[in-house]
Amino acid sequence: MCPRAQSAPGAGEASNKGPARHWRLAFPSARPVSSEGPSPASRLPGCRTTRKAQIGGSFAARRLGPGCGLPHGIHGGKDSCYNMMQCVVAGHQIVALANLRPAENQVNIFMNTTLDSLSVGSDELDSYMYQTVGHHAIDLYAEAMALPLYRHTIRGRSVDTGRVYTKCEGDEVEDLYELLKLVKEKEEVEGISVGAILSDYQRVRVENVCKRLNLQPLAYLWQRNQEDLLREMISSNIQAIIIKVAALGLDPDKHLGKTLDQMEPYLLELSKKYGVHVCGEGGEYETFTLDCPLFKKKIIVDSSEVVIHSADAFAPVAYLRFLELHLEDKVPPVSDNCRTSNYIHPS
Repeated sequence: MCPRAQSAPGAGEASNKGPARHWRLAFPSARPVSSEGPSPASRLPGCRTTRKAQIGGSFAARRLGPGCGLPHGIHGGKDSCYNMMQCVVAGHQIVALANLRPAENQVNIFMNTTLDSLSVGSDELDSYMYQTVGHHAIDLYAEAMALPLYRHTIRGRSVDTGRVYTKCEGDEVEDLYELLKLVKEKEEVEGISVGAILSDYQRVRVENVCKRLNLQPLAYLWQRNQEDLLREMISSNIQAIIIKVAALGLDPDKHLGKTLDQMEPYLLELSKKYGVHVCGEGGEYETFTLDCPLFKKKIIVDSSEVVIHSADAFAPVAYLRFLELHLEDKVPPVSDNCRTSNYIHPS
């Protein structure tokens, strides 16, 4: 029986004591990078053998030992991508990608390199845990990084929203458990990459899943200064665009599709005026990464449309729906990532 549901903590809520501090200490190898940003591509071939994965709404894996390997959980956003880069800089190797997506009756499946006849339903799942906007393009990440991709449908919902999570049938957290269990069985990973920065709500649930699966989460961005992080992401050549806005001062017509580099000065201004989290940790905006130093190919958006989710007069909520995308080769090509594959493993 699940614990009685409580109000979920506010978006971006964090605590500076207790479990939050312990979570950072659980990863003694986690360290901030210089303001110039890392050069992870140069570290890819000589990996320290460990496997780990990345979490967000998407995931990746990694393995310890001479075989090299780590799974990465991806939702396509800048945070999961940058944390994956930090894992590589620390000597871990990404060996697989994993993603949680909405049910197919909510949105049609992504086929090849075009998005055909998206359903009328929303691409945005009402979830406390996962980013689903932009999930149609996640398949391209597998080809862009030449890695296997594992996908699992989100069947649960936010049932146990208390500050302490225990295994709860029907909760969306159990979908994460099933996904990472599959990746661990197939890839023999020992850890996951976690792009969380501030949310204790997510931290508690990721820790619960990892403990049950005997996986080590790596959260290199946890509780770091957001202005520093945003600056590092830009200087590290993460090419990410805004795909969702949901805050005072963010205009769908003006800001959707803009790059982090273009938005940085304005986000800093909004932070001073309204207290907006510059990395979007309060749910103010979400991003989708089109290119980064770990990609062997870059993602090109050929066409998209703006979908208004809530036409609020002061803080409208809207997102970009990708209609057509393709991959382009990068010059010069990025170093080999120890293993290549373009297999997709739905579940």
